Amino acid sequence: MSYVKVEYPREQVCLITLNRPERMNAMAFDVMVPFKEALDSVSFNNDIRVVIVTGAGEGFCSGADLEDPGWLDIFNGLTVPGIARRAMKILDDVIKTIHDMHQPVIGAINGAAIGGGFCLAMATDIRLASERAYFRPAGINNGLTSAELGLSYLLPRAIGTSRAFEIMLTGRDVDALEAAELGIISRAVHPENLLEECYAIAERICGFSQLGVELSKQMLWAGVDAGSLHTHMNHEGHAQLFVRMTTQNFEEAIKARKEGRRPDYKD
Repeated sequence: MSYVKVEYPREQVCLITLNRPERMNAMAFDVMVPFKEALDSVSFNNDIRVVIVTGAGEGFCSGADLEDPGWLDIFNGLTVPGIARRAMKILDDVIKTIHDMHQPVIGAINGAAIGGGFCLAMATDIRLASERAYFRPAGINNGLTSAELGLSYLLPRAIGTSRAFEIMLTGRDVDALEAAELGIISRAVHPENLLEECYAIAERICGFSQLGVELSKQMLWAGVDAGSLHTHMNHEGHAQLFVRMTTQNFEEAIKARKEGRRPDYKD
């Protein structure tokens, strides 16, 4: 079974769907590796002018797959910290690829965008969400940091520092209507209309100069990037790995959740 669907629902438009609904399209490697390959392929398809990314089923993307993240040959022979570094780079590269694609990428956020799924949504250029969708920075709820995969870089630039700090430090859910008010998304729409609304935006963009659109996207991101996104994400990743590898916070968070109690962190 393919966990990533690539379709062409409109002329010059590509729809890429994370297709593992039974796991809420979690970021297992058997999802993220073909997703990255699909993005790379479409980016250099000059017949495609706009890319839309969505999720199958009830969720957009639930972030890290805590049950079965999978295994890749590039992990062979490595210790746990080495494996974590390789895994982090795979996910980082997905975010960077979206950022660097020649086409505008529209996020059709059909449901829950949790942890890495929130980060994935924020990496897209334009975001529309189903009224059923919500956003949650999960790391802070699991004894880690909520800063991962570019989120602490992208979210403050989208909604301002105070709002971003409050969301990321409390780990609370942001529903679609609030997300629209804050600027996390452009607007919330009825679930049945989500893709049609995205197609309408895509078709309008397709009516403009291909080079003009591509350069507009690049210039918009250049304006946002006061510093270096790649350097910032590397710092984020090391901070996340530091907490993960030097504490038992993550294990305590999972254990506490199963036992129905508040976590008892030791640091």
